[in-house]
Amino acid sequence: MLNLNLPPAKPLIRAEKNEVLLVTNADLRESANVECWPVQNKFEAKLEEALSKRCGCTAKRAHLFKGDKGHGFISSQREGSDLFATIDPDAPVIVLLTAWQYSHHLAPSLAKHNGPILLLANFDGTWPGLVGMLCMAGTLTSLGKEYSRLWSANFDDEFFYNGLESWLKTGKIKHDTSYLQPVTSAHPASSTPAWDIGRKVGEYVLQHKEIMGLFDTFCMGMINGVFPQKALVDIGMPLEGLSQSALLVEMAKVPHELREACLAWYELRGMKFQFGTDPAKELTRDQVLEQCAMMIAMARFTQRFGLSCVGVQYQQGLAHSCAASDFAEGAIGSADRFPIPDEAGNIIRAGKAIPCINEVDMGTAIPQTMLWRLLDSLGLPAETTLHDIRWGSEFEGTFYWDFEISGSVPFEHIKGGIAGATGYRQPAMYFPEGGSSIAGQGKAGRLIWARAHYEETQVYLHIGTGHAVELPAAEFERRRRATTYEWPLLNCVLDGVSRDQLMAGHQSNHITVAYVDEDKLQDVLRAFVAQSLTQGIKTFVAGDAAKLL
Repeated sequence: MLNLNLPPAKPLIRAEKNEVLLVTNADLRESANVECWPVQNKFEAKLEEALSKRCGCTAKRAHLFKGDKGHGFISSQREGSDLFATIDPDAPVIVLLTAWQYSHHLAPSLAKHNGPILLLANFDGTWPGLVGMLCMAGTLTSLGKEYSRLWSANFDDEFFYNGLESWLKTGKIKHDTSYLQPVTSAHPASSTPAWDIGRKVGEYVLQHKEIMGLFDTFCMGMINGVFPQKALVDIGMPLEGLSQSALLVEMAKVPHELREACLAWYELRGMKFQFGTDPAKELTRDQVLEQCAMMIAMARFTQRFGLSCVGVQYQQGLAHSCAASDFAEGAIGSADRFPIPDEAGNIIRAGKAIPCINEVDMGTAIPQTMLWRLLDSLGLPAETTLHDIRWGSEFEGTFYWDFEISGSVPFEHIKGGIAGATGYRQPAMYFPEGGSSIAGQGKAGRLIWARAHYEETQVYLHIGTGHAVELPAAEFERRRRATTYEWPLLNCVLDGVSRDQLMAGHQSNHITVAYVDEDKLQDVLRAFVAQSLTQGIKTFVAGDAAKLL
């Protein structure tokens, strides 16, 4: 006879009448959670005030403050799973996000929760919650789970109140996402020469494959950045899974003289490294030399496996083994790059960017690699990068986004190029082994932006255009200090897409950008859309891109 011996079930945490359950998620790194907790605590009080004074409702915290940890965040998947095992599956749940969060802590439980779910973020650049909310939103979309999303700077505006009241009454919030327009192969632009070029590039990809080489494939809780294998195979962009342990082995083979030659090459061209002597708090030459070895090793793997792009997971892996990957990632993604020799002394892809997929996010790997192939085949600058949708605010009556990647971009994306770049030590809160960023002001120019996500195994792609601007020095400095000072910052306007529209419809914390000259923009947009459709991707154009197409 079988004897079942499972742990006893705990009493369910229920929401009473006029009550909602509150949970909050954040980082796996406890140092970050402690640093971010005061902001979360402040916004919990703001939410409670809004619920009681405006909505006649209260929030019941489903999990306690952890005195031994110094914060009240969920900080692991086990903790999140155990919590939701004790939550009434029909209870209304608000997930309040004020910091970067690892979506996999909660997403598997949220995906099976029956009650209405609200992802609520503060719209602030400091840690920030809006980035975490967009990541969780994209994750739940990819898991096929319905949810609502809402954001506000101070939880005191009518947009916030109206959304909160709608969710409390109906379990849903309806946002305007009409800025996204579907495109098919029957579009009037399909008769243009540019469309034909894009179709041929798409056919090339399907026939020859763009192999995406990623060193480990799950980073920082981004379930939305891990695509099903079938989804990648169907669009001609299969994965070459690589191990970061192999990267460390390859880095160790790079001789000291070659590392020194690499660093000297960038110093000679004017990059300014903020060197110090204390490796725990300051940037050191040894840290950058290790990053040079990483770039050289990455390029050699790219050649060895015939990769179209390469990406390093780094977080929660190499972060405790070597200097940060960022300098290597930005530098390898630049066409203007230290000449990297293979083992036989031949220079690897001289004069050509190697697309680098930061945080191994496949949702950016797809458009980055597609744009690189298209632009390179047209003889145009082909550097691409991703950015976090970090924040944004008005300046002289115009809303400018602050797109800020957590460490580096290709030098061609920075005002002044290599000479316009500064290398700061990566923040010790996240990067214990240090390493240089590639920081600077994003250069002015026209751009194409994109983001891929998946639903079941179908790939979707959002494509738009924008204007990158160089804000005055004082305003740019204000924004740097409101976000992360050590990281590169791009200010831009997305054509025909408002702040709230992007927040309502974007399926990721990340966005891909590539610069395209004004006189080429329409043709490149048409070709990119045609390429996407040819590769079997469900394609949407955003805002004014629909008119330009």
